[in-house]
Amino acid sequence: MPALPPKPAPVLHAEPRNKGGDASLTTSRTQAPAGSARQVLQAPKAPPICGEEAPRLSLGQSTKKIRVVVVDDSAFMRLALTRLIDQANDMEVVGTAGNAASAAVQITRLAPDVVTLDIEMPGVSGLDFLERLMQQNQTLPVIMISSYTERNSETTLRALELGAVDFVTKPAGRTGEAFEAQAEEIREKIRAAKLSKRNDAGRNSRSGGERKIESASVDVAMQHERIIFIGASTGGTEAIKEVLTHLPAEMPPILVVQHMPEMFTGSFAKRLDNLCALRVKEAEDGDRILPGHAYIAPGHSHLAVRRSGAGFQCELLQSEPVNRHRPSVEVLFASAAKIVGPNAIGVMLTGMGKDGAQGMLAMRRAGAWNIGQDQDSCVVYGMPREAAIIGALDEVAPLGEVSQRILARLRQGTLRVSN
Repeated sequence: MPALPPKPAPVLHAEPRNKGGDASLTTSRTQAPAGSARQVLQAPKAPPICGEEAPRLSLGQSTKKIRVVVVDDSAFMRLALTRLIDQANDMEVVGTAGNAASAAVQITRLAPDVVTLDIEMPGVSGLDFLERLMQQNQTLPVIMISSYTERNSETTLRALELGAVDFVTKPAGRTGEAFEAQAEEIREKIRAAKLSKRNDAGRNSRSGGERKIESASVDVAMQHERIIFIGASTGGTEAIKEVLTHLPAEMPPILVVQHMPEMFTGSFAKRLDNLCALRVKEAEDGDRILPGHAYIAPGHSHLAVRRSGAGFQCELLQSEPVNRHRPSVEVLFASAAKIVGPNAIGVMLTGMGKDGAQGMLAMRRAGAWNIGQDQDSCVVYGMPREAAIIGALDEVAPLGEVSQRILARLRQGTLRVSN
């Protein structure tokens, strides 16, 4: 059997046997403990003025441990994830399940704060179970566990549409070392999931096949050298979709960084291209940056903008991760400040951490106009919050209004003198 991470002190886990055959989620449930996913989390309000200091919300600051249920058909994965999670002081696995029927019982009886859910399971798939779960408990944060394949990348994106908070790719090797390399990423995502807020943005159109076209277009001829830069992390796939599907084809070019592994960014770009009036593609080094196009940073490289004659090109960089990310929003926004200056528009969407905040501040100081997603519509209010605290934002808006604010700014056609 493959080696596993060192085992912490023993923890007693309840894993009730399914004695009644196939089980489903029921409406008659035990009382949820205080702080569980069934209670509405009230996070601190956003600072009323961009740049005003506000109390910081620290991930994992609660004195109660985050209660996790692990659902995976692989006994090895259940054991490995359990040990990895139990090693942290602020979380614990309270139950495990090997199939959807057992998972339904576990979630009903244990009322966990977070569920990790394998996409591939026998019988009822993880995707089918997630859809049923979201219909009955939309406030429960779910993190999908996905294999690193193109087919599973499509399924994972569908899971995010259905309401999963985030996803984690399974380590390439079934060894303790492989799991340890991802340990902190998994724990941080569990902490973020516990603090996340579920919302319906992007989940109403289940089919995902109809292209949305915004009728009010922008005069691209009046937008010479304008470029829009977007950064996002946790919850960002649906937030980016919400923004881009409400923009017309006649737009300045858009460059996007979403924290996502390599195999997933290409599928994400193709999915957006099928939904948007804009043409959306995964960025390649040397791509000419053209109006009416959106370029998604690939999961293996940083994305930056560079000058090329009278125009601009995409530049891919294989340098070290920044803020633990590659691609990093910081790299993209820093290049926007340096190369595009007052002709840039910066957009910070939902995400954990602070990646991109300093780059966005540099953009604003260079004369760019910046907008951030507000707290109430964020899945995780991290990156926009950091940008607001340091004074990098000109405006804050709900997710459903971000595209209209961008269009309004473009129609003004005015540039601010850099500080």
